[in-house]
Amino acid sequence: MPIVTLTTDFGWQDHYLAMIKGAMLCEHPQLNIVDITHGIQNYDIVQAAFLFRNAWPSFPKGSIHLISVNDYYAAQKRFLATSYQDQYFIAPDNGLFSLIFDELPRLIYELEYNENASFPLREVYASAVGHLAHGRPLLEIGLPAQDVQQRITLQPVISNSQIRGSIIYIDGYENAITNIPKSLFDKVGEQRKFSLFFKRHAPIRRLCHDYHDVPVGDPLCLFNSAGYLEIAINMGRASSLLGLKVDDNIQIDFHS
Repeated sequence: MPIVTLTTDFGWQDHYLAMIKGAMLCEHPQLNIVDITHGIQNYDIVQAAFLFRNAWPSFPKGSIHLISVNDYYAAQKRFLATSYQDQYFIAPDNGLFSLIFDELPRLIYELEYNENASFPLREVYASAVGHLAHGRPLLEIGLPAQDVQQRITLQPVISNSQIRGSIIYIDGYENAITNIPKSLFDKVGEQRKFSLFFKRHAPIRRLCHDYHDVPVGDPLCLFNSAGYLEIAINMGRASSLLGLKVDDNIQIDFHS
């Protein structure tokens, strides 16, 4: 059974998600549909890209991934399909692909759809998923896309002894995830001691391997399963208790 994953900002209370799932099943009744998340904040493609790019590598080759967030971002509504590392990806042309992949795939195709349809997402997504699920070639799904939208996210600013980053996501436990990967931390830090500054709180000077490395209620930092630096509280909610939110700045100073 072909695997199809869904990542959307539809939520669960409306009928839109069910309409798309039903239309896809009409195209291929044996689909194995996996919901990654439908809790993306409305129109937040940066949040969608962060969650999705940490999930899709766990799926087997041949999986089809549909990311439907802020579908009408561009003045000229377009929908795209591409392949990367033997998996398939379908999304609106709103910059998502540039946030999901380190480099845009060489071949990206534009999907045809009826702009006058009452809910065009149903037809365009179901048709594309059905095309791929039945094993038809990607190159036959549409014409090559030109001038694909790209988005640039804020990257950490580094110097010989400092990294200035920001919080990019608050998870369900209210842990604050930053845009600082372990590879960058190790490269700049060179195994030196550090101080992590955020808001007006006392700096964190210890890197933990587990949430329980500190007493209950104490703040900590560690690298999470996705490899990003995270600020948390053992058995607590860091976002609420420390006043942390998305886009807040953080700073790491390295010293001997």
